[in-house]
Amino acid sequence: MGTLAVRALRAVLAVLLTGTVFVQTLMVWALATDPEDGSLPLTPLRVITILGIGTIQVSLVCVWRLVAMVRRGTVFSHAAFRYVDVIIGAIVAAALVWFAVTGINAPDQRDDPGVTVIMGGIGVAILGGALLVLVLRMLLAQAVARDVEATEMRAELDEVI
Repeated sequence: MGTLAVRALRAVLAVLLTGTVFVQTLMVWALATDPEDGSLPLTPLRVITILGIGTIQVSLVCVWRLVAMVRRGTVFSHAAFRYVDVIIGAIVAAALVWFAVTGINAPDQRDDPGVTVIMGGIGVAILGGALLVLVLRMLLAQAVARDVEATEMRAELDEVI
């Protein structure tokens, strides 16, 4: 991965992380202030939204760490699995949060159940994203195994020479 690509990706990640922290902070502040002052009441949907933003932040931090490993050339190691596993967990958590939003929204959609079906489909698509990252994790596992194998073969060749 080129230096320009790493810097561009880090800039995008920094903007996204800053934006989500800003929105999350404003939401928590609005929920924490006195309702008589015009703040928002604490509802399950607002709490779920704050948690959903947290899943995005966890994923962004893990991607940042993986980009750092790519830059150092250490991404093909067992340490990378920790971050990929956390990303998979965060995506699954985001899907569960989305299903919770769908469940909370469903009673209001009795006249138009298609909205609930579409929201359920979006939740399934989010889970599909987790499966995609799982497949990429398997590719990483194969690459790590090949890297270990190549290192062992190189050591054997060094002994022969």
